[in-house]
Amino acid sequence: MDRYDIAIIGTGPGGLEAAITAKVRNKSVLLLGSAASSDKVAKAHTIQNYLGLPQISGADMAKAFLDHAKDMGVEITPDKVNAVYAMGDFFSIQGHADNYEASSVILAAGMSAMKPLPGEMEYLGRGVSYCATCDAALYKGKTAIILAYGEEDEAEAEFLAERADKVYYLPQYDYAGSLGGNIEVTIGVKPAAIEVAEGKTTLATDEASYEADGIFILRQQIAPSQLVPGLALDGNHVAVDRSMKTNIDGLFACGDITGTPYQYIKAAGEGNVAALSAVSYLQQLKK
Repeated sequence: MDRYDIAIIGTGPGGLEAAITAKVRNKSVLLLGSAASSDKVAKAHTIQNYLGLPQISGADMAKAFLDHAKDMGVEITPDKVNAVYAMGDFFSIQGHADNYEASSVILAAGMSAMKPLPGEMEYLGRGVSYCATCDAALYKGKTAIILAYGEEDEAEAEFLAERADKVYYLPQYDYAGSLGGNIEVTIGVKPAAIEVAEGKTTLATDEASYEADGIFILRQQIAPSQLVPGLALDGNHVAVDRSMKTNIDGLFACGDITGTPYQYIKAAGEGNVAALSAVSYLQQLKK
């Protein structure tokens, strides 16, 4: 398995700037996230306070960011990260599509407005999971629930259904797919709570309850505390110092995930600092 110098999780302003800076410093970079950059950027109407780009639309800003990164040789690996583990002198990164290794990591995944469901954190790893493709082999002959938040999750449902006897698919987006077979799609229900008892997982919704052997919650973003075991937080955000360093050696963070203000220019600036700090950390490792 290739080991990258710096793995960057997130393709918003912070992640893209970190990748560009790392490339300038001649480091091997793994950039994980959406190939379309950040929805928060692309859907913005007009940005007025980004230096050098006055009165720019969100769509044009996102294109400018991606074009700049492409020109610098930055490639995006379109994968969602399920977990990051500190292994001493490197990090093991578990994605939905593959596993990766890097000597240092920068978290630039942004912040989600979604709150965990009642029971989600309590039963994480004991009936609740965030990656259907990762755990599909455990569901041979079993039943599973998928809470899906984007059409890309349909592929995970099909992968899981090849192994499970039955999959309940509850899309939380405008579903227009054609899932069938042993996948039962229910549109318009809202999850309320999760309960696990006697080896069975129950999802209560505003209309009915679903019982299965486990549930997969396929959000785009995972709470920082669940993404990296042992990561120190400041409220709901990752705690960092002025160098964007976390409490874990070799792990840095930037952008919305580190706290307010939630501004694109702040995220990009922190991405630059985080990359420079990661480069310094790599130099220390060589000594």
